Amino acid sequence: VQLQASGGGSVQAGGSLRLSCTASGRTFNSYAMGWFRQAPGKEREFVAHISWTGKRTYADSVKGRFTVSRDNAKATVYLQMNSLKPEDTAVYYCGVPRTATQYARPDDYAYWGQGTQVTVSS
Repeated sequence: VQLQASGGGSVQAGGSLRLSCTASGRTFNSYAMGWFRQAPGKEREFVAHISWTGKRTYADSVKGRFTVSRDNAKATVYLQMNSLKPEDTAVYYCGVPRTATQYARPDDYAYWGQGTQVTVSS
C-alpha cells in the first residue's frame, strides 16, 4: 500500500484546512485508515480513525472540530479541520492499521504516508 498525503499549509487560529490521503496498491474499501500528528519534540499521537464501514473515532483534543471521511471511489480519506488552534501545529500522517480493532497507537500501523505540515498561528 502506498499513501500520499496532501493539503497541509499555514493558517491563522480559527481557520480551516482539509487534508487528503490517497491510497494505491490494494483494494481501498477493504481497510481502515487513521490520522496521526507529530509536533516537534513530541511523540506521534492519534487524531482520528475511520473503519472500512465508515465508523469514526476521534482523539478528545479534536472532537467537534475535526471530521474524518472517506471516498472509496477515489481511494481517498479526508481530514477536515475546523476551528484550528496553535496547538494543532504538527506534521500530519495518514496510515493503514494492521488490524480492525487496534488503531490508536503508531505501532498498530503497517503503512504510513509521507506527512504534511500544518502550521496554525495565533
